[in-house]
Amino acid sequence: MERMIALFILVVPGLAAALGIKWMRDALFGVMDPPFAALWLQFLAGLVLFVAGLAFIGGFLLHRDRKRNKVQARFQRKRKTP
Repeated sequence: MERMIALFILVVPGLAAALGIKWMRDALFGVMDPPFAALWLQFLAGLVLFVAGLAFIGGFLLHRDRKRNKVQARFQRKRKTP
């Protein structure tokens, strides 16, 4: 059950990023979706969704790899020395 919840938590930002790509593509080709009044607004909303979804998934992967010590030295957290 825990793995299903974790998968769902990763699928939702992925779907949001995909929707963002679709909105940006539609705005470039001049296809306006109903909730938007202007194409630039649709493109901006798509860009925000895409960046937010990509950042969430990237942050999750970085966090997981840091816990497993699988990142390069420049991506590791700096330890505070007392």
